[in-house]
Amino acid sequence: MKERIHSIDIVRGLIMIIMTLDHSRDFLHYPGPSPLNMHTTTVILFFTRWITHFCAPTFVFLSGVSAFLAGRHRTKNELSKFLLTRGAWLILSDVLIISLLFTFDLQYHVFVLEVLWAIGFGMIILALLIRATLPVIAAIAVVIIFGHNVFDYISLPQNGLGGDFITIFLTAVGSVIPLSANRAIIELYAVIPWTGALLAGYVFGTFYNTGFNAKRRQKILLVSGLSLIGLFILLRSINHYGDPAPWTVQRNTAHTILSFLNATKQTPSLIFFCMTLGPVMVLLSFAEKITNWLSAVCQVYGNVPYFYFIVHLCLLRIINIVLILLEKIPMRSPGSPLVWQAPGFGHPLWAVYLFWVAVVALLYFPCRWYGNYKRTHGQWWLSYI
Repeated sequence: MKERIHSIDIVRGLIMIIMTLDHSRDFLHYPGPSPLNMHTTTVILFFTRWITHFCAPTFVFLSGVSAFLAGRHRTKNELSKFLLTRGAWLILSDVLIISLLFTFDLQYHVFVLEVLWAIGFGMIILALLIRATLPVIAAIAVVIIFGHNVFDYISLPQNGLGGDFITIFLTAVGSVIPLSANRAIIELYAVIPWTGALLAGYVFGTFYNTGFNAKRRQKILLVSGLSLIGLFILLRSINHYGDPAPWTVQRNTAHTILSFLNATKQTPSLIFFCMTLGPVMVLLSFAEKITNWLSAVCQVYGNVPYFYFIVHLCLLRIINIVLILLEKIPMRSPGSPLVWQAPGFGHPLWAVYLFWVAVVALLYFPCRWYGNYKRTHGQWWLSYI
């Protein structure tokens, strides 16, 4: 039976449940302005979106931790090969599966590069660095996370091959890269900044090594997390370096607080990473001591992250199509290339929350079955799904 680290599965499972809320909103809510638009958003709509900011950094960071753990019983050559193939599979999953589920376009006029792309390419970069010492990998992670916002102050090429290269690796913000007259790539996750979080996770993976003192690990995670939270408050208060979008005073106190919390996810800023990874590290520290029904439920989902990710999106798209058909709304495209939605379709936010709970509940038993299957079987493909 394969060994699992329960605290990691608990945190990852909780984050996956939260992630489902955002995707439920994408597929089932009324279309409209961004929930993070300070001029139009409400407090509840903002937090429905903002709370899911914790998802991608957690997935990327824990992917780095998992990469280290995967190397405990592999040689450097074997781990490098695994990371290369696993990374390629995640990129292919984004291109072929996630793009289809989001755009609902069987002809693939748009390829969407999202979080699986970022994790996959980060794994490929880690595979190339795997023979470097841990201090070197840690130093690269620190330079990327703390230094990439320097590019906010530098004028970079926007066009041509150089511009596309910079977009893909450094500055993607919903960037559109044309492939032909009627095909394009929409990149939402720039490779290098997210790789910084994955490399950091790989370094933190050493604290989960067999024989490492649990109390010391919990203390390291707690101190690291509180330090990042403190740095977030400090940098956001200074309001100068660490995020290209400074917070501003809004029409009321509540929206001013929202502006303060509205750190930039694309490209992920230093402040964004501090705001998200800080609480996640604190949660990882406390999760080692938690044993209750909620932690048990979260573990079920956290055991099978890739399986849950793909299946929950399939289920949401099926619900979306069924509701469109039941409401007799024409199945035509409004021309939106990212998340396809039939014009005139949409449900209020309270209904989105109900669908969210329903999707999570419906996937509990399939995830529990697949998690048990993975733990008791050794086929090679189980490491990829």
